Amino acid sequence: MRYDIAIVGAGIAGASLAAELAAHASVVMLETEDSPGYHATGRSAAFWSETYGGPAIQPLTTASGAALRNGGFLDPMGALHIGRASDRAAFDGLHEAFAASDVVLTPVDPAAHVPGLRPEWTLGMFEPSCAYIDVGALHADFLTRARRQGADLRTRAALRSAARDMAGWIIDSAAGPVRADILVDAAGAWADPVAQMTGVRPLGIRPFRRTVAQIRTTPARPDALPIVIDIGGGFYFKPEAGGRLWLTPHDESPTDPCDAAPEEIDVATAIDRFERAVDWRVDAVERKWAGLRSFAPDRRPVYGFDRAMPGFFWCAGQGGFGIQTAPAAARLGAALILGHSPDPGIDPALYDPARFE
Repeated sequence: MRYDIAIVGAGIAGASLAAELAAHASVVMLETEDSPGYHATGRSAAFWSETYGGPAIQPLTTASGAALRNGGFLDPMGALHIGRASDRAAFDGLHEAFAASDVVLTPVDPAAHVPGLRPEWTLGMFEPSCAYIDVGALHADFLTRARRQGADLRTRAALRSAARDMAGWIIDSAAGPVRADILVDAAGAWADPVAQMTGVRPLGIRPFRRTVAQIRTTPARPDALPIVIDIGGGFYFKPEAGGRLWLTPHDESPTDPCDAAPEEIDVATAIDRFERAVDWRVDAVERKWAGLRSFAPDRRPVYGFDRAMPGFFWCAGQGGFGIQTAPAAARLGAALILGHSPDPGIDPALYDPARFE
């Protein structure tokens, strides 16, 4: 079958882009797994923070906020960045980095927000706009929108080969062959291997493992707890249903693209750092998992056509912020593919793959 656009990957990146494109072009999503979003999207810690990823990511995050709120995918939570006296430079840097934006950051006494916080954690910065994201509902909505507008989704469709001739791309997948004018690489941790398979020079997009554990504590976590983030990057924990917490050591372990699994040492490290921050006792680790976060060398996402290979479009390197930026990133990607104007306030040059030439 022939399509205007073939998207490799149907996680949050591929699904959101398909939802934007399907009203304007024929689209097929080629997903390797039995169901989309298995490796990264389905393992997200699920929050929306305008400071997460830094100033280069904030325009995409902020521009996504209205669509996420209007769709009912966000619930208020708030974020508390905490630190010790030795972290003063990091706190000043956080405030300065977003001083020119509309992001609200308010210095606070962290002990007033986190009962049982150990006394050395004296610095606090509150980010009131931070919210939960219903990742499953958001991903399902993108897939539904894409299919309602005519996009096809093929699962168990691992890419076997792709080559370009004068008429476009000849693509062979485990679900059968297709032809397309444009090939979109939205393969997450596999973005560089997909590029190499098609004859495109890889950009150095690397996957990293992030570990999360669901814990039960004594005392049980307070109902009004925000997400609590170590400004030094040692951990964060966020409230979940039933008085539970999701805890991560904020690890970034380089790995090959794979079905990531948690390491016991990373779970133990998370608990140790948690208990050094609060006087709560961890009673049980109820479940644990790991996901893949993939970054380009400069840690900015990559959206745009490859300069050396006609018809090859990069939609990769979203790291841990691909979900919170998905609506705006998809609009940007679709505008670049279709030749439309991008959203005001979004500079495509920040994310252009040409920056690596």
